Amino acid sequence: MADTAGRVLRLLSLLQAHREWPGPELAGRLGVSPRTLRRDIDRLRELGYPVHATTGPAGGYRLEAGTAMPPLLLDDDEAVAIAVGLRTAAAGTVAGIEETSVRALAKLEQVLPSRLRSRVNALQTQTVPLNGTLTRSWPTVEPDTLALLAQACRDGERLRFGYRRRDGTPSARVAEPYRLVSTGRRWYLVAWDTGRCDWRTFRVDRLAEPLATGVRFPPREPPDGYVERSIVAPISRHRAVVTLHAPMAVVADRVWAAAHGTLEATGEHSCVLRTGGDSLEWLALTLGLLDVGFTVHEPPELIGYIRRLTGRLLASTENATDPAGDPEKAVERPPGDSAGKA
Repeated sequence: MADTAGRVLRLLSLLQAHREWPGPELAGRLGVSPRTLRRDIDRLRELGYPVHATTGPAGGYRLEAGTAMPPLLLDDDEAVAIAVGLRTAAAGTVAGIEETSVRALAKLEQVLPSRLRSRVNALQTQTVPLNGTLTRSWPTVEPDTLALLAQACRDGERLRFGYRRRDGTPSARVAEPYRLVSTGRRWYLVAWDTGRCDWRTFRVDRLAEPLATGVRFPPREPPDGYVERSIVAPISRHRAVVTLHAPMAVVADRVWAAAHGTLEATGEHSCVLRTGGDSLEWLALTLGLLDVGFTVHEPPELIGYIRRLTGRLLASTENATDPAGDPEKAVERPPGDSAGKA
């Protein structure tokens, strides 16, 4: 009986992870006969899981939406990811679901094992949302829109939508969605534009009335690095090229978390970061948070801004004492010092 229960849970996990499974492949994954698989499918149906079966050479099984929400089967990492995602949504990055996210997060944390709850708490206490006018100025998107786009990406289903370009010009698009990307401030849809026969990156807040057409398409892959370049280059107001004076392995995680750019090793102890931002202030803050030495190559506006910022920061410490509180050890400005060798 214990083996049967464990196998049924494994079957549920597989059905939740993939849209549709061919019967022979699913039976092979579980190491059972087709007859045993059919009995296990019936057990799931008795528990309220709407498993749909199709017959024929292309037949298989898939988990469909039912009239009620059945229990989900999550592994440890998935549970932590959902808890952190709900925390982010509760902070207001998706319009209209902050309160709902808080309720869902409370339910999830109530049943989390202590070892997972401590991981979630650590992430929450070490992650500080950027409050105030900066966050309120970023456009929000409707959760229904995000859900529709994510499902179309997963299922390989063409989309039809209106799109407002940067200059405000409206257009009608038909696209084959590839990925839904979040930078922490905005959402983007990377897709193959069938009308232009090329890859495009769409800001989700500029989409109007997206509709899944029901037309499937064969999967295709964008050029290497396209997703990263398309998010940074055409959308950011300022493009920056910076040499980081640290090994790529040391700064990679920090860059992916803060800069949303591309990183290329140029030596054993250096790498080049290509990134972008909507403001010089944001770029300077991002580079400072990497906590490594750096040299800014472009744009010249960023170099000038960092120099001015350096002067203001150093001036603010001219009469300061050292951390131990010794008034005789005032902080002095190093000769020729400049922030980041800009």
